[in-house]
Amino acid sequence: MSAFAPSLADRPLDLNDLLRELVAQGRVDQESAEQCLAVRRSAVNNQQHPLEFLAAQQLDDRQRAGKKLDLETLTAWLAELAGQPYLRIDPLKIDVAAVTPLMSYAFAQRHKILAVAVDGHSVTIASAQPFVKGWEANLTHVLKRPITRVVANPADIQRFTVEFYRLAKSVSGATATDQKISGVGNFEQLLNLGASDQEPDANDSHIVNIVDWLFQYAFQQRASDIHIEPRREQGTVRFRIDGVLHNVYQFPPQVTMAVVSRLKSLGRMNVAEKRKPQDGRVKTKTPDGGEVELRLSTLPTAFGEKMVMRIFDPEVLLKGFDQLGFSADDLRRWQSMTCQPNGIILVTGPTGSGKTTTLYTTLKQLATPEVNVCTIEDPIEMIEGAFNQMQVQHNIDLTFASGVRALMRQDPDIIMVGEIRDLETAEMAIQAALTGHLVLSTLHTNDAPSAISRLLELGVPHYLLKATVLGVMAQRLVRTLCPHCKTPVQLDADDWTALTKPWNAPLPTHAQQAVGCLECRDTGYRGRAGVYEIMLLNDAIKPLITADTDLVALRRQAFKDGMRSLRLSGAQKVAAGLTTLEEVLRVTPQSEQR
Repeated sequence: MSAFAPSLADRPLDLNDLLRELVAQGRVDQESAEQCLAVRRSAVNNQQHPLEFLAAQQLDDRQRAGKKLDLETLTAWLAELAGQPYLRIDPLKIDVAAVTPLMSYAFAQRHKILAVAVDGHSVTIASAQPFVKGWEANLTHVLKRPITRVVANPADIQRFTVEFYRLAKSVSGATATDQKISGVGNFEQLLNLGASDQEPDANDSHIVNIVDWLFQYAFQQRASDIHIEPRREQGTVRFRIDGVLHNVYQFPPQVTMAVVSRLKSLGRMNVAEKRKPQDGRVKTKTPDGGEVELRLSTLPTAFGEKMVMRIFDPEVLLKGFDQLGFSADDLRRWQSMTCQPNGIILVTGPTGSGKTTTLYTTLKQLATPEVNVCTIEDPIEMIEGAFNQMQVQHNIDLTFASGVRALMRQDPDIIMVGEIRDLETAEMAIQAALTGHLVLSTLHTNDAPSAISRLLELGVPHYLLKATVLGVMAQRLVRTLCPHCKTPVQLDADDWTALTKPWNAPLPTHAQQAVGCLECRDTGYRGRAGVYEIMLLNDAIKPLITADTDLVALRRQAFKDGMRSLRLSGAQKVAAGLTTLEEVLRVTPQSEQR
C-alpha cells in the first residue's frame, strides 16, 4: 500500500492526491498534472469521479509507450495503490437475482457501491472509492457476513447498479401478486391451491422492461442465440457467444412464461397456442441504432414453452470473404464456381457451421442490377433487398420442390435453395441447373466428397450429377484467438503432425495460444472464422462419379487437384496465429489418407 493511503482513510479520492502519486511514480509529467488541475478548477461540473475526469483528459502513460491512461488502467492502478483486488465487472458472471436483495438501490447509489458476488461466507462489494469505509460496519451488521472489497471502475458501477436494480424491480414486480403458471402447455403442473390461475400480463410494463433488457444485453455481449428455458422451480436464460452457451439469469416460472408470451406477441405468433412449435421473427434496433433481425422458435416442453431466438447481424451481409476466413486460394477456387452461368454449387456442414452466412455473402456479391436472384428458404434467415425471397410453408404445401418449380417461371438467373432434403427437391434443383440457372444449396454432410454420395443415396442419377454439379464446399467455424491476450507458443511436433497428416506441413514458427483476459471473458477466444474444404468437379473427378462411386478414390483425386481438407485449412489458420490446434481438432472431422 502507498505511503499516502493511510492518510486518505475514510475520505473520498482527491484529484490533487492522485496526480501527486501519478507524478511520483513517473506515470504522468508535472506539466500535464498542472494542466489537469487547471481544467478541473474551470469545470462547471466538479462532481465527476476523479478517475473518470483523468481518463477524459487522455493523458499519455509514461510507463507504456504510445498508450493512454484510460479508465481501466487508472482503476487497476488505484486498486494496487489501495491494496485491494481489481475487478472488471463482467455481467455474465454475476448472479443478479442473488446480489440485488443484499442492499437497497438507494443505499447502493448513495455510497456508489455494488454487490458483485455472494456465498455462504462473505459478500464481495465493488467500489471506486477504496478509502471510504463509512458504510462497511452498517452493511456488515445487516448482512451478518464479512465483506470482501474490490475496486471497479466508477462508470461500470453506476451503469450496472442501474441495470441490475431495474431488472430486479421488473422481475419482482411481475411476481408480486404470487401468481402461478397457467397450466396450459405444462405437463408437470403442481397444484397450487387457492392461487390465481393467471400468469402476468405479457404487456405488463415489468415484462416489457425485462424483454427490452434481454435484447440490449444480448447485443452488448455479441450473442448469436438467446435461449429461454422453463423449469419447475425457475426458468433459465442463456446466451450463445462464439458458439458456447453462458447462463445469464434465472426467472420465476410465471415470469418466464410471460416473457415468452411477450416475445411471441412481438414475433406475430399465436400467443394462445402453447401445444405446437411455432416460428416467428422480430426486427429491432441495437443500442447504437443498427437494425438487427431475430428469428424466434418455440417448443412445448414438460414445464412450458421453450424459446430460442437466433440473432442475425445485418453486418454479415456487408462482410467480405476475407473477413469470413477465406484465404486467397480458397476465394479463387470458390469464385471459379460462382462465376459460372449455370450449374449447382453445394455448401455442406452441420447446423451452425456458417453455411447461411457464406451463401448470403456470395449472393450479395452476385446480385447485381443485371441479374434476378431468387431464394426459397425454411425459414427466411435475413431479409435482403437485393434478393426475391420466398419461405417454405408446409401447411399450404409450399415445399422446397414446389417453390423451385414456381421460381423457374419467374425468369431467375440465380436460385438459392435453403436445403436439399429429398429426391424431389434434388431433382428440381438439377432441372433448374440443366435449364441454364446457377443454383446454390446446402446439405448436411461431414466433408465435400460425401455430398456426392449423399445425392446418389437420395436417388439422383450419377450422369445428372456429372452434368450439373460445379463443386462442393464443406465448412466449419473455429473460434479465433483474442487479439488482446494471445501469446506465442512452440507447438508439439507430434500434435502438429497428427493434424496435418498426411500432408506433412512444416511446423509453424508463429503459432499462438489462448490465455484469457477481461476482453474475452477468460476464454482466450473472441469471434469466429471459417475453415473451408473446396472440391471442384473438374474433368479428372467427373469420371469417378458412377452409380457405385468409390468415395476414397474420389477424395484422393480431389486432393491431387488441390483440395485441402478442413483440418489442413484449419492448420493454416493455426500457423497464421489466428486459432489453436485444439480448436481445429474440436470442430473438424478426421482427414482421410490421400
